[in-house]
Amino acid sequence: VQLQASGGGLVQVGGSLRLSCAASGSFLSVEVMRWYRQAPGKERELVADITRGGSLNYAESVRGRFTISRDNVKNTVYLQMNSLKSEDTAVYYCDAAVLQYGSIRNNYWGQGTQVTVSS
Repeated sequence: VQLQASGGGLVQVGGSLRLSCAASGSFLSVEVMRWYRQAPGKERELVADITRGGSLNYAESVRGRFTISRDNVKNTVYLQMNSLKSEDTAVYYCDAAVLQYGSIRNNYWGQGTQVTVSS
C-alpha cells in the first residue's frame, strides 16, 4: 500500500492551500484517513481525521479554518486549508488505516509535503 501526498507549497498569511493524498495498492478498504503535521522542533500532531463513513475530527488549532474530506472511490483524502497562519508552517503527512485481505489492519504513512506560510 502506498500513500502519495501532494499540494504543499508556499503561501502568504491568510491564503489557502489544498492537500491531497491518494492510497493505492492491494487492500479491501481504507477505513480512517488522517492528516498530521510536524513543525521544526516540535512533535508530530494530528490535524484532522475522517472515517470511511464521514465522521470528522479536527485539532482545535485548525477548527473552522481547515476542512478534511475524502473520496472513497478514489481512496483519496483532501485537506482544504484556509486562512493560513504562520504557525501552520510544517511538513504535512497523511496516514491511512487500511483493511487488507485476511482481515488484517495496518497503518500506512505517506511522504510529507511541506507547507510554508509567510508573513
